Amino acid sequence: MNIAITGEGIICAIGADKASVLDSLRRKQTGIATMRYLPSGHQELPVGEVKLSDDEMKSLLGIESSVEVSRTALMGMLAVRQALDDAGYHSEGNGKVFLISGTTVAGMDITERHFTDLRTSDEHLSCLRYHSCGDNTRQIADHFGCFSEVTTVSTACSSAANALILGAEMLKTGEADIVVAGGTEALSVFHLNGFNSLMILDKEHCRPFDETRAGLNLGEGAAYVVLESEEHARQRQASVHAYLTGYGNACDAFHQTASSENGEGAYLAMQQALTMADLKPTDIDYVNAHGTGTPNNDLSESVALRRVFGEQMPPVSSTKGFTGHTTSASGSIETVICLLAMHHGFLPANLGWHQPMADGIVPTQGEDSHALRHVLCNSFGFGGNDSSLLLSLDASDNSLSSFLRPFGSKRQSRVLAPLSSIKELARVEITSEDELSEIRDFVKPLEARRMGKLMKASLLSSLKALKQAGIDCPDAIITGTSLGCWENTEALLTQIEQEGEVMLSPTNFMQSTHNTIGSNVAIRTHCHGYNVTYTQGDDSLEWALRDARRLLQTGRCKTVLVGCHDETTPLYRSLMERLGVTDLPSIHSIAIVLTTNS
Repeated sequence: MNIAITGEGIICAIGADKASVLDSLRRKQTGIATMRYLPSGHQELPVGEVKLSDDEMKSLLGIESSVEVSRTALMGMLAVRQALDDAGYHSEGNGKVFLISGTTVAGMDITERHFTDLRTSDEHLSCLRYHSCGDNTRQIADHFGCFSEVTTVSTACSSAANALILGAEMLKTGEADIVVAGGTEALSVFHLNGFNSLMILDKEHCRPFDETRAGLNLGEGAAYVVLESEEHARQRQASVHAYLTGYGNACDAFHQTASSENGEGAYLAMQQALTMADLKPTDIDYVNAHGTGTPNNDLSESVALRRVFGEQMPPVSSTKGFTGHTTSASGSIETVICLLAMHHGFLPANLGWHQPMADGIVPTQGEDSHALRHVLCNSFGFGGNDSSLLLSLDASDNSLSSFLRPFGSKRQSRVLAPLSSIKELARVEITSEDELSEIRDFVKPLEARRMGKLMKASLLSSLKALKQAGIDCPDAIITGTSLGCWENTEALLTQIEQEGEVMLSPTNFMQSTHNTIGSNVAIRTHCHGYNVTYTQGDDSLEWALRDARRLLQTGRCKTVLVGCHDETTPLYRSLMERLGVTDLPSIHSIAIVLTTNS
């Protein structure tokens, strides 16, 4: 099956639609500047803000200014509307239409606005629903009313790329007829200060792959693409803009925030994408690198690129000098940038580069005229969650099979195995904090003391389940969580509330990202396989299980570790009780090991 891209929408620091983004790219005009809308005291830190206020975006969407909507959702709505219009989709009898969105910050801007008042007033209690990633996606979907199902992927900076991968997989299995996939992320005080605690923000404009690089500039924005089979697009008489011919997801399994010296996860993801597309490294005309501008990322990615391409390196650039690092949205924003470059025949520049870095790649400074047939787009997230997308102007000559193939396999017909072939090898459930003392059977006491209770519970349930199943390292790790490590998130919000924008705890920030749970298990088990986290509220476990079944049915994996993990704090429990929600457990962690006989 050929996965066609039939529509794109984008909003970011360099433009509010494809035309304005294209103009900025061609003029080599950055969107990174002094913050205007973010209410932060860190004016010394340049950011890539969308040049619209919340009220201006509401006006464009026909939403009353008094209605509370997260900035993340507003940007997502604008980008989705553009993508649907671009694809000529009018919700008229086109079957199962899915929205798959990537985000990590979600409604944090609303949470920040009301956090201080929550303890004493009921006026803004309803804002709690806007905090979750899943609700953010639901808000976007509800605005349009045309989506059969929605889900949210939260794998930090690879979220949007993984949303596209999931969309393609669902089309191939027939679960969906059309998928709108991408990501959206707004700047927030929490977001900015969290990255600042890691000491990886640059006070000057970022300089990816430059010897003097000192860190990244955060950005915000949203982008979505419309995916459908080529056959379905032809039936709709829709124009095919490009094809998603390959993709890969792998885990570096090295560190929660740093990339390995050999770039293993990045290397595996790129290799998987090339193999799926049945292309050689020499077929790639351009690589849009993750290229954050941090010393660690740019060196690690350079090593991975050299492992893939050797001495025949194609033109490479990072476009984060234009947009800033848009974190969860970066994969889809940069996908749309790649598509613009392919359609208009130019190489995007690597802004800010002047001096070659030791042992690093030398990025292109842009070319006005350069034919691009096959392009690789990299997105690497915290926890070593690495994804690569391969975009092609033409359908692959060998992609006519209607069956799925495993990541990294050569093209072949593959029949879906029956669900009855999937069996459960082990299941472990933790429902009380008293059980967490068992974590010392698996990790050193000093390590355990550094973990929050949900990190302990998720790691304990996962390692116990794997031990029961007799498996040291699963082929894939798929996680569900509604709010992630809320204890850590709450601690950072409280610190900002009480102390202002001081240097926050980097450990709390690292553990506040939703995919830190799955990545921690991967690091402990040295699992370099597929690793994805779903954050769709009460449906998170079901989405994780659906993905696991898909992996097993299509033969991509033999064993999958599935988990769902959530916690409450005294403050959160009291707030929910005021909303009428009672009997929330302090901790609930479940881990399941699945396999297949086929």
